[in-house]
Amino acid sequence: MTVSGCPTRRETGRIRGSTVIASHSAAHPETVTLDNVSLRFYDTRARQVRDFTPLHEGCVSLYLCGATVQAPPHIGHIRSGVNFDILRRWLIHRGYAVTFCRNVTDIDDKIIRVAKDEGVQWWEVSERNQRAFTYAYDVLGCLPPTVEPRATGHVPEMVELMHRLIDRGHAYAAEDGSGDVYFDVPSYPEYGELSNQRVEQMRTGEGDERDKRDPRDFALWKGARPGEPQWPTPWGPGRPGWHLECSAMATKYLGPVFDIHGGGIDLVFPHHENESAQSKAAGDGFARYWLHNGMLTTGGEKMSKSLGNSLLIPLMIRRVRPVELRYYLGQAHYRSSLDYSDEALQEAAAAYQRIEGFLTRVAEVAGPVPAGAEVPADFAAALDDDLGVSQALAIVHGHVREGNTALADGAKERAAELAAELRTMLAVLGLDPLSEQWAGSGAESAGMRDVIDALVSVALGQRQAARARKDYAAADEIRDQLGAAGVLVEDTPQGPRWELKRG
Repeated sequence: MTVSGCPTRRETGRIRGSTVIASHSAAHPETVTLDNVSLRFYDTRARQVRDFTPLHEGCVSLYLCGATVQAPPHIGHIRSGVNFDILRRWLIHRGYAVTFCRNVTDIDDKIIRVAKDEGVQWWEVSERNQRAFTYAYDVLGCLPPTVEPRATGHVPEMVELMHRLIDRGHAYAAEDGSGDVYFDVPSYPEYGELSNQRVEQMRTGEGDERDKRDPRDFALWKGARPGEPQWPTPWGPGRPGWHLECSAMATKYLGPVFDIHGGGIDLVFPHHENESAQSKAAGDGFARYWLHNGMLTTGGEKMSKSLGNSLLIPLMIRRVRPVELRYYLGQAHYRSSLDYSDEALQEAAAAYQRIEGFLTRVAEVAGPVPAGAEVPADFAAALDDDLGVSQALAIVHGHVREGNTALADGAKERAAELAAELRTMLAVLGLDPLSEQWAGSGAESAGMRDVIDALVSVALGQRQAARARKDYAAADEIRDQLGAAGVLVEDTPQGPRWELKRG
């Protein structure tokens, strides 16, 4: 079964806020019309930016290496999810039908180790951490995948792939009866082309040295070990190797050839190199473009639990709102590294709040801001050119600055026009504050805004009365008390307005 090519489950149309307006009926490629779309992406294999031409006109198949669920996610894990969510939203906005497959590695050496240390079943560790990843993706506004397969549900496909590799002379079962099955690296001359490495300079492949023909060979299947989960195969019971899992799941749902394979830059070798080699050696074309996001670091080091610098999602969304965390994780170019600091996080939150403030002021003077305007041409050009989000955000903030000037000059119509374009740009980035995902987020949700508004209005009325009788000391005291309570007051030509302090 595949849902690739021109998929039967489609995601097309405009983005309104963070909601995809989709059609799920079958369609043929020729029914999708794209107006002069010219996308370019940096392809890791080619080591250059390439024009993007999908396998099927109007349709894009996208595979993303998802979570290995031995622990809950930190923001380094979720940066990849945000980056590829923006890519997916832009493809949809450009008119493509997108099939998005994001896998879950729910069996792995690390998962087994955690379960042993905790004295629980391996599947308990996998299940609770997969829920944590799903929560993190959802709370940061990532659209759910078209399909999210688990490795343990696809052992038959893995066995079939191993059969094909053995029949073609690119894999072998260990002769010691261990049940191990290895990919024969020397049998595949193109090995190393994705990561641009020479085989003779590579380190030892993964797997025990029980009966390898070559130390660089890597495990497709790991023979059963006492106390570990196992599944039957013709070569003996055991469990899958990490690389085999992704090849089997990607081709099951997207077909033997698909458009884009994504993941973190740390996966290029050995994981993606091995995926590519085993799939192509088996006769599949596999991914036509390889896109990799940069790492999120702390103090210049890769974020990991072993370094003690993990920043888990529930902790982070106590420091800033989820939408502000999404802005922070998505603001840099996806291929660049991003070094975390509390100061940088707060700067990103303040930048997002400036966007919100402008939209709020426009709504106050010109009425509700509609969605669905066209994006500016320079914004589209930025995203078309290897998903240049940082350049696109510069255009977003340019609209905010111009819009605030228009408001100050009394040009309400121009401000409203800029605000409508701004909403569309933000929707593409998953950041529209007026969307269903983010409207009323934080302390203003669940009807509390009306209650707070009534209470603040009483205080502002008293302040206005004090100013009218020229008792400015009393007026300032009321404003200071509101500020201490987290209510920021701004005097405008239309009268005082207030907002809750963020962060």
